[in-house]
Amino acid sequence: MSKWHALYYPLKAGSEETVKRLFEASGRPKFDVRDDQGNVVGRLLGTMAFVGKEMAVRVIEVEGPIPMVAAHMSRQPEVKEFERQLEEHLAVPRDMVTPEGARAFFRDAALECVLARRHDQPLETTAS
Repeated sequence: MSKWHALYYPLKAGSEETVKRLFEASGRPKFDVRDDQGNVVGRLLGTMAFVGKEMAVRVIEVEGPIPMVAAHMSRQPEVKEFERQLEEHLAVPRDMVTPEGARAFFRDAALECVLARRHDQPLETTAS
């Protein structure tokens, strides 16, 4: 079963168009998430990016444990390059060099998915 996750990026005023272009030009990471033995333990299913006034949000749909997906993404050259280029446009500085700093950024920037509806899924009800 897939899950949705999102990250919030506060942007400097006036950087929105540049950030849009960065997202549009960003490379594609490997979709299979592998453990240390090379076994597929998850998969990146999709990515969306939204840019608005002084903010950007990246939404990903994944299968597998999010800590392993996050570790996989942090090793992808395309993601590293995007994050490097994005850095100067962020309103809030962050430390993406140290593992502790990267974990703090992802913890603070994470948005929880509280609703995901599709036209082809039955209505779920909860007993009171």
